[in-house]
Amino acid sequence: MSTPEGNQRCDLIIEGMTCAACAVRIQKQLAKQPGVRTANVNFATKVATVWYQAAVIGDETLVGAVKAIGFGAVARVHEPMPNTESNAVSLPRHLACGHDVEHATAQRERITQPASMLRSEDARAKRLLTKVIVGAALALPVVVIAMSHGAITWLDKPWMPWVQLVLTLPVLVWCGEQFIVSAWKQLRHGAANMDTLVALGAGSAFVYSVVATVWPRMFASGAQHAEHAGLQLNMPAVYFEAAAVIVVLVLLGKYFEARATRRTMAAIEQLIGMQPKTACVEREGREYDVAIEDVRVGDTFVVRPGEQVAVDGHVQAGTSAVDESMLTGESVPVEKSAGSDVFGATMNTTGTLRVVATKVGAASALQQIVKLVEDAQGSKAPIARMADQVSGVFVPIVVAIAVATFAVWWFAGNAETRLSMALMNAVSVLIIACPCALGLATPTAIMVGTGLGAQRGILIRSGEAMETAHKVQVVVLDKTGTVTEGKPAVCEVMAVSGVNGDDVLQLAASAEHGSEHPLAAAIVREAARRELKLDEASEFAADVGAGVRANVKGRHVLVGKAAMLVASGVELSLNQRASEREAMGCTVMFVAANGRELGAIAVVDRARETSRQAIADMQAMGLRVVMMTGDNALAAKFIASEVGVYEVMAEVMPGDKSAKVAALQSQGLVVAMVGDGINDAPALAKANLGIAMGSGTDVAMAAADITLMRADLQGVINAIRLSRVTMRTIKQNLFWAFAYNVVGIPIAAGVLFPFTGLLLSPIIASAAMACSSVSVVLNSLRVARSV
Repeated sequence: MSTPEGNQRCDLIIEGMTCAACAVRIQKQLAKQPGVRTANVNFATKVATVWYQAAVIGDETLVGAVKAIGFGAVARVHEPMPNTESNAVSLPRHLACGHDVEHATAQRERITQPASMLRSEDARAKRLLTKVIVGAALALPVVVIAMSHGAITWLDKPWMPWVQLVLTLPVLVWCGEQFIVSAWKQLRHGAANMDTLVALGAGSAFVYSVVATVWPRMFASGAQHAEHAGLQLNMPAVYFEAAAVIVVLVLLGKYFEARATRRTMAAIEQLIGMQPKTACVEREGREYDVAIEDVRVGDTFVVRPGEQVAVDGHVQAGTSAVDESMLTGESVPVEKSAGSDVFGATMNTTGTLRVVATKVGAASALQQIVKLVEDAQGSKAPIARMADQVSGVFVPIVVAIAVATFAVWWFAGNAETRLSMALMNAVSVLIIACPCALGLATPTAIMVGTGLGAQRGILIRSGEAMETAHKVQVVVLDKTGTVTEGKPAVCEVMAVSGVNGDDVLQLAASAEHGSEHPLAAAIVREAARRELKLDEASEFAADVGAGVRANVKGRHVLVGKAAMLVASGVELSLNQRASEREAMGCTVMFVAANGRELGAIAVVDRARETSRQAIADMQAMGLRVVMMTGDNALAAKFIASEVGVYEVMAEVMPGDKSAKVAALQSQGLVVAMVGDGINDAPALAKANLGIAMGSGTDVAMAAADITLMRADLQGVINAIRLSRVTMRTIKQNLFWAFAYNVVGIPIAAGVLFPFTGLLLSPIIASAAMACSSVSVVLNSLRVARSV
């Protein structure tokens, strides 16, 4: 990810964050620190991502800021590991020197950080399950005693409340410790969160019951007649069962929430699991099996049939077919031979390959994908802002409603029952309220969506990109390498009278040898195919979007569009033949030397086989499709007609592409730009959504919001569909999270009692609260089955 100059990133693993209100408070605390540019806190992953000016503030200060408001934080290393020198030679682990051991250790830490987080989540879920089991075992007899109401004679004893107290105490103190400790920490810092609600609710019921047990005469007037929700009690009104069951059910909800949220991280777990553990490295003529962390740039390693490629590298020798589906989603293996690039964790299928390592550790393609998915899952979509605003004031509002509920029932209730009724309804309000559902609504869906995209070769950079994709109205397609294969080939060499065609090709290839343009590469390849010897060129200069100039053996050579040569004073005679070729979809480049036309070279770049169907699918989705290219109008229209595009912008100079995108945006349209070249980068950055083809340049991918690992326009459709499903799920989550609280809190307060006689037991309220968070996460998991 590109970063602003002087900015640095720090990820903080937050401890003690239990609800969306906590996340909002931590985010505000970090954002107000001097030198902090942006701060995002993801409640689902418990990670805060902070961009800051390293010259102003450091990681330790950020950690201290979080701790100052009652939470724990651990700074996580996030810088990419620097590449070692290409000629460095590393040793097997048992021969490594101290420096290499340090290098391997640092690399191992960087690679295993996401895995450590997953293990931490698993350990947390196990702790929760243990507490649920212990709490349930202790709470069950408390509930049986409370619900017997004299039906079981031996349970109808005056000392039974003491038994309930003894059984409930460990449930509250040990099982519910996290709620009490967290609530106390927040109280000390003048704040409140979901744990405050649970601690207040369960604690109020427990304290009331303890007082009723120790001093039963205090409640003697209501002991024989107190009733709640229509239940007749024959002993002082104690609610130990409510306190115990509230804690157990909230813990159970937390456990299911943790398990479900853990499933949203399945994509990262799967990607991490693809990493090979060892590599067969050649050293001094012998082969050693070394740990993957000990492989260094420049090492030569062997990949046999059926083995995974250890790290990214360049094939030195051998021929094989490599299954790259884990990166691109393409199931057909790709042929590899000397000179080909291979990627770590892909599967070698047939022959043996000798590979030179070029990227290892955090710099490898697999680790970069893991990092990109982590970044996206840790980012925040704009749609989450409303939930953040509500979460920030949610807990104080709920406490106020609970106090008001207690007051209303105290003053409006029967003198004999008002205390127990007021207390239980206030507890129900505290317990049923759930800010967690609001906090989980957006990040869990984003996590599932970005993870699913990564598995299908669609790398989504952020939650904002995910949200923008579903709004796209216009898709602008670059032609070369996007609509077409990006592998142009010479189809004809034309020469003026008295000039040999091979001489035209040889001179053009000599001049173009220093160019990186695909059309130049096609001319050089054709010259090599014809075994033409190239001459050294000097004074090379490229006129962007027009052609090149060079000096070849003392001759001033021009290769490019007709307009460039005409502007240089060259008279052209092959215009008619060139136009005929352009009408057939070819791009024609004229060749001149010392101001005299020598010939022209026609190059054709065929449309991808999948482009026509993909464009038809885009149009069926209601998207306006535009093709933009620097090619001449005739060649552009020919390709457009082949693939079914009806709107073409031809002869657009690279510097003007972003202006064309801006012109569409000025009409109020949301524009997605799809490209693959360096000249597409400004337009990709200008568009509302930049989509880079994975076959393109690093510059294009750095400027894009979404990267397609497979060079296929079908990926654009899949990305937009994935965004639409994800955003629909987020909206459903937010609706039900708001609706649950808007409906549930008044019912818990007892608004239906005057009309139906219905009151909500704190036990039912705690079960409803637990279900609300789990239901949001489960709904997010549906994204994977809906695309």
